[in-house]
Formats: sequence, structure tokens, C-alpha cells
Amino acid sequence: MSAAAIRISWPEFWTPIWLSLQVALLSSIVVAVLGVGAAWWMNRWSFRGKTLLETAFMLPLVLPPTVVGFVLLVLLGRKSWIGRGIEWLFSAPIIFSWWAAVVASIIVAFPLVYQTMKVGFTSVDRDLEGAARAMGATEWQVFAYITLPLTYRALISAFILGFARGLGEFGATLMIAGNIPGKTQTIPTAIYVAVDSGNSALAWAWSGSLIVISFLMLLLTGRKKNT
Repeated sequence: MSAAAIRISWPEFWTPIWLSLQVALLSSIVVAVLGVGAAWWMNRWSFRGKTLLETAFMLPLVLPPTVVGFVLLVLLGRKSWIGRGIEWLFSAPIIFSWWAAVVASIIVAFPLVYQTMKVGFTSVDRDLEGAARAMGATEWQVFAYITLPLTYRALISAFILGFARGLGEFGATLMIAGNIPGKTQTIPTAIYVAVDSGNSALAWAWSGSLIVISFLMLLLTGRKKNT
């Protein structure tokens, strides 16, 4: 076995892991807020075009990640008004930055979080919400003290699924964040480079870490659903 196949640089090993965990944690928090808000709104109100909007919400779940990444690249690139606005506001482009990896993770994880929370809100007894309103509670109080506590299992599951999905994101991240070591290189992109360079030991180490983290996240989700 060649030296390249058995070499592991531990500083090089840990950097993508910490970066991936940071990206996944931030993106899962943001997508949990967005997913809860969207699911509650869609579950509560009926309007023309609701089916089309919900289809758009779920689209990143079925599109190839490279397509999602390409669309984000066009929307957030320097030639778009969104990209120029972000660059003007923060004095730096978002493309090929750490924040681009966060955005990619948010987009690809949103359908999972949205669908999980939609099921959770559907299971809430509307009579309990109606009773709270009859007692003078505002819509915000009903949501905060009745609806959300009754869906805490769904909320935990949605957060964990969003975290796991963001942790494993590859295609869209590679398209808009690139693969810059120490800056935008996450575990999936690091595995790709390790395999391409023939460093199978490092690829196995990263793959094993991702498998363990993802397994624990899914195991925790399963336990929360069964309690």
C-alpha cells in the first residue's frame, strides 16, 4: 500500500469536521425557524396558488444538488442584483465563502424540515387552539403556548434532520462555496479530494466520521418519535 493511501494528517482531518459542524449547526437553526414559520402559515391559511408554492418549497428535495447549486450561483453571483447587494453590504461577495456553504445547506434541508413540521402542525387538535382563543389568547400566544409545545417532537426531529442533511451536503456546496481548505472545505468535499488524490486512509476517516455523526442523528430522531 502506498504512503499516500495510509497517510493521515490529523490537523487536516479535524478542520473539515469542525467547519462542517459549524455550517450544519447554523444552517439547521435558520432552516428550523424558516421551516416552522412556513409550515405553520401553510397549515393555517388557504389561498390561491398554495399548491404551487408548496411544490416550490419541496423542489430542492427532488432536484439534483448541482442544479440547486447552479441556480444559487446565478442568483447570488456578482452579475445578479442580489449578489451585488450582498457584496455592497458586507464588502465581500458571498460566493466561495463560508456563508455560501450555509446558504446551500439551508436550501437543501428546508424541504425536510418543512414537511416534518407540516405533519406536526396537522396533528395538533384545533379544538385546543380554539379554546385558547375563546379565553382571550392572541394568535401569538396560541402558537407559543399551545401549538408549538404540542409539536415539540416534530420540532426536534425537524432540527436533527436539517442538521444531518446540511452536514452531508455536497453538490450545491461545491458549486457556490467551492472547496477551499480551511475556509469552505466541508467533510463531503474533503472526501472527494482525498479520493481523487489517492489518500484512501483520510477518505475513510472522514467517511467514518460522517457515518457515525449521521447515524447518531438519525438514531436520536427515531428515539424521539418513539417516546
